[in-house]
Amino acid sequence: MTKVAVLQMTSGIDPEANARTIVAALEAAAGEGATMVFTPEMSGLIDRDRKRAALSVVPEGEDRVLAAVREASVRTGVWAALGSLAVAREDGRWANRGFVIDGSGGIAARYDKIHMFDVDLATGESWRESNAYAAGDSVVTVETPAGRLGLSICYDIRFPALFEALGRARCDLIAIPAAFTVPTGQAHWHLLQRARAIEASAYVVSAAQVGKHEDGRATYGHSLAIDPWGEVLLDLGGERARLGFAEIDPARIAEVRAQLPSLANRQTIAT
Repeated sequence: MTKVAVLQMTSGIDPEANARTIVAALEAAAGEGATMVFTPEMSGLIDRDRKRAALSVVPEGEDRVLAAVREASVRTGVWAALGSLAVAREDGRWANRGFVIDGSGGIAARYDKIHMFDVDLATGESWRESNAYAAGDSVVTVETPAGRLGLSICYDIRFPALFEALGRARCDLIAIPAAFTVPTGQAHWHLLQRARAIEASAYVVSAAQVGKHEDGRATYGHSLAIDPWGEVLLDLGGERARLGFAEIDPARIAEVRAQLPSLANRQTIAT
């Protein structure tokens, strides 16, 4: 059994304030015996004013939040699945990039969000992530103290091919950090999270943004930990930022895969 921590945040427009929140979570997790902390999408900055945000979006080597988390991992020995940061690429585009930081402060893995959130909702909300961000193109897994971790970010959850690839990679758990809108969260959040856990026969850990943010947006919250059978082990609700804990049990993964060997039975379907 491995204990992990799940950080639900209300990130704002000040990266240093957001960094302090994440560092405090790593310190608290260490005190509770957790080996990893999972944080939401855009942990370091949430700001829909892209002109203002541009002042804080820098190459990863200059990112203050990433540096602070790496230093905290060195002090605490706790790994961080840093859901994502907005970072500047060499070509001038931005990347919505997740990081896995090991207990010595090293970057064990990077993942650039593949699917861009370009939608017009019935509520009147309109989002065009691709106007600023470049999409990634690689499936990423990494060995961690909690097992083999597969990486995704938010809107990726709606695209089963990515999770089929993570299932084929025999991931023990999958991170789905998010900043879900309230209407899409109310309609689909729990349903999609449970489905992804069931089809991969893996744990899903989904740290989420919650509440009203400084830039005016509202996010759904309900950070989750779900077991390979689809049972919800942790739900942090939709009201406030907080830290929760869940147990990752390798025996449970083996039990579910023995009972329902969908990964072994999967067939390639010609189209």
